[in-house]
Amino acid sequence: MTRALRLALVGVITLTGVAVAVQYRLAPRVTPRSIGTGDLLQAVSIVDNETVWLSGHSGTFARTTDGGKTWAVNKVPNADSLEFRDVHALSSDIAWLMSAGPGDRSRIYHTQDGGRTWDLQFQSNDPETFYDCFAFWDGMHGVAFSDAVGGRFVILRTTDGRTWSRVPASNTPPALAAEGSFAASGTCVVTAGDRHGWIGTGNATIARVLRTNDRGATWKVSDTPVAAGEATGIASLMFTDTLLGWAFGGRIGDPASVTNNAARTWDGGATWELVTSPPFRGAIYGSGVVTGAPDVALVVTGPNGMAFTIDGGMSWRSLDTLSYWAVGFGSPHEGWAVGPAGRLAHVSMYQ
Repeated sequence: MTRALRLALVGVITLTGVAVAVQYRLAPRVTPRSIGTGDLLQAVSIVDNETVWLSGHSGTFARTTDGGKTWAVNKVPNADSLEFRDVHALSSDIAWLMSAGPGDRSRIYHTQDGGRTWDLQFQSNDPETFYDCFAFWDGMHGVAFSDAVGGRFVILRTTDGRTWSRVPASNTPPALAAEGSFAASGTCVVTAGDRHGWIGTGNATIARVLRTNDRGATWKVSDTPVAAGEATGIASLMFTDTLLGWAFGGRIGDPASVTNNAARTWDGGATWELVTSPPFRGAIYGSGVVTGAPDVALVVTGPNGMAFTIDGGMSWRSLDTLSYWAVGFGSPHEGWAVGPAGRLAHVSMYQ
């Protein structure tokens, strides 16, 4: 077990250049909040403890700039039929939304004024595409992923934060029959560092992970031991750095299932090993690293609950039994989880 995976109760911060010991006490707490919407909330993007963006169905997005004391809930104009299944924010003003759906219902919108106005950056013109997730390295570089079409992966790339183009098929491995991903929580595509990224797949004979180390220009693929098959596979990825990461999923849509739904990599996604499944049944839809925690603390979500681990997935404890789709953290005591019917909860892991 590495030093990063050992349970420690002391963190270190730097204050005016001086290292100061900070005591953390594990004290998980989930507090329901209401923001006045009944729409399914599906993704979370946390800028810092004060600024958080949410996205959901019926063209809905929400934003707080005061740590969740107040929320502004709005809809993108002329998009109230769309399902915004992913959101990425850089600040209180700058954010992207991605809607998932067949053909032209898959779109990417961008705002530079806190959501007052939105520019449509991308709209699919291929009826066979279905975009699932996107992720960014910075304000200029990002990738978006669709279910495969014609035996080839469909990956978009931006290098200017404004325009999107498809990665050439020669730069991606062939797709398996029916291979795609699951637009469950906006975490089937993730990035780390300034060049590394990963995509989790499913709905095929093997659940796999695509990986890049050049900001999405080229991709390699690895098999994982996560359960695979129709409507089964990886729904969420999470990396703490360019080497250590986790893949989560299972049988999407089967809330009673018990499968191998969690795996870990030590080598940047080249190889994977199973870890213990969380205590709730069904698939894992979303995951989040507890930012700044003294442990490698992870929280996972699904239709049957929310759970956490502080030992890299070797053991789990339940946080809640309600349905959640996504979770994210800005600090050890500032996290947010979202789910159906406008469900929103504040999640604090440490004091």
